[in-house]
Amino acid sequence: MIPILTAANINIAGVVDARPNGSDVVHQAARAAGAPVYAGAAIIRAIGTLGVKGAKIHLAKGGEITIPCDVIATSGGFNPNLALTSHFDGKPVWDAGIAAFIPGKTPPGMKVIGKAAGQGINTNIQPVFHSGHLPGKSFLDLQNDVTVKDVKLAEREGFASVEHVKRYTTLGMATDQGKTANVNAIGVLAEALGRGIGETGTTRYRPPYVPVAIGALAGAHTGRHFRPVRLTPTHEWAQAQGAVFVETGPWLRAQYFPKPGEDWLAAAQREVNAVRDAVGICDVTTLGKIDIQGPDAAKFLECVYTNSWTNLAIGKVRYGLMLREDGMVMDDGTTARLGETHFVMTTTTANAGRVMQQLEFCAQVLWPELDVSLISVTDQWGQIAVAGPQSAATLAKIADTPFDISDEAFPYMACGELTVCGGVAARLFRISFSGERAYELAVPARYAHALAEKLMEAGAEYGIAPYGTEALGIMRIEKGHAAGPELNGQTTSHDLGLHKLLSKKKDFIGRAMAARAALTDPHRPALVGLRPVNKQDIIRAGSHLLPLGAEAVAANDQGHVTSAARSPSLGSIALALLANGPARLGETIRVYDPLRGGDFQAIVTAPVHYDPEGKRLHA
Repeated sequence: MIPILTAANINIAGVVDARPNGSDVVHQAARAAGAPVYAGAAIIRAIGTLGVKGAKIHLAKGGEITIPCDVIATSGGFNPNLALTSHFDGKPVWDAGIAAFIPGKTPPGMKVIGKAAGQGINTNIQPVFHSGHLPGKSFLDLQNDVTVKDVKLAEREGFASVEHVKRYTTLGMATDQGKTANVNAIGVLAEALGRGIGETGTTRYRPPYVPVAIGALAGAHTGRHFRPVRLTPTHEWAQAQGAVFVETGPWLRAQYFPKPGEDWLAAAQREVNAVRDAVGICDVTTLGKIDIQGPDAAKFLECVYTNSWTNLAIGKVRYGLMLREDGMVMDDGTTARLGETHFVMTTTTANAGRVMQQLEFCAQVLWPELDVSLISVTDQWGQIAVAGPQSAATLAKIADTPFDISDEAFPYMACGELTVCGGVAARLFRISFSGERAYELAVPARYAHALAEKLMEAGAEYGIAPYGTEALGIMRIEKGHAAGPELNGQTTSHDLGLHKLLSKKKDFIGRAMAARAALTDPHRPALVGLRPVNKQDIIRAGSHLLPLGAEAVAANDQGHVTSAARSPSLGSIALALLANGPARLGETIRVYDPLRGGDFQAIVTAPVHYDPEGKRLHA
């Protein structure tokens, strides 16, 4: 039965009933609605391009008519919901009296009653499963565009099982899950096989078997829902501190914490000074965290990192570099050894998912013989960086005894498990992205908000301040640390000055390709620092680098500025990739930025602008 509706006023323009004489129930309903019934007919075409304008009907006695309408609706008849019984291996049984499947044998403890069991249904009807005898396409599955011809072709190709037909044609898949098409398709298949419908059988379908609002399907990937934003566990705390947020990868992170009258730059520079002079805290939960365990965990790290790992002592952290198969740098980060067979790897925020995929590929495909297990624990641990000369004194107030964080007991690049704030399990890593004496403290994510509050209380006497990604960026550029703009998928370890991390004693992913002459050519753009000759000039990321006196054309382009910052102590500074850069320290070059009106001179420096000896790491 197919009612043809005029949607504007919900009038029924007509009812098409494919059965030869129609149905008394249908005739009664149509007469009540004042609509004609076309018995033994079939709709052969919907009229309209961007919407339904009408329906073309093939009449039982031959000939065609067209009825104007706004909507064409289909009725699939009565079909009990058998998803739960099918899920528990109850084979559906065909009941010819109601032309529907009803529950068969059910498992112990399950009883199906009422209409769900086909009880109380007195409709003795003759089902019509298709109108495939008519010219044109006869669709069975309106969502997946499966036709009667497709099912018959599947049978001719030898796919006689309903499970095989489903996969050969995609019939009944996706959100529909067979609700509108499966019974008709089984009827067509049974006809092609010359079998009964009950003998042909059904697929096994499972709950949930509920209607899905079209808005849930059409609206899930639009606007802000196109990529749902992830919030750090200290998000509400940061909001209370007046933070301004920024998207970093899929996360929303605190960018800076302005005080009254401060713009973003003043706030960021104040936060940098707080870290340099006293102590600051920053949520670094967004860094990827991958737990790696197993007897072959250290050997596995040897394969994926360029440097050595079997000799890393328990309770120590090491910086690691990871290459792609083509020899380009994929990611960097630190990995801590918490036990003989237990490591925790950190990745950059942007590459967390990509690195996890790479490690899974390595473990399952490249080295399946290694006994190692991997799991992402990024969401399980909230992690806060505590940085500055007073960081140790601040942490000492919340670390439970007898854990000792003195230099002698817990030196730079140490790690360990402890409890804080009266028994909360935690992990402490003495590592630094700011260049200052610093730590990263991880607790179960549900405690991160409270931890931020406790740290602010503990550091109040030292002038503690929260700092965001702007201050973090300034400090990492001061220290010449490569990050996302430098790890852009086009740089090598030589470009970034990290080639000493390439072990000559072992193999690792990317080793052979990284040794290609083109990737070790000293004339490639390599990492350097930049400072303007005139301190009033501001270097901006993206600016082109040219020789002095050279015309500003592509042929003279020798590199570009990757990251730039305005340091509170050094002024405008930058990191850049410059052709043959390490050999040009002290040279004056042209910084050209036509889109923003920049054209001035800068001095090439080493990438590390601040504390090149690293003395403040141990201050």
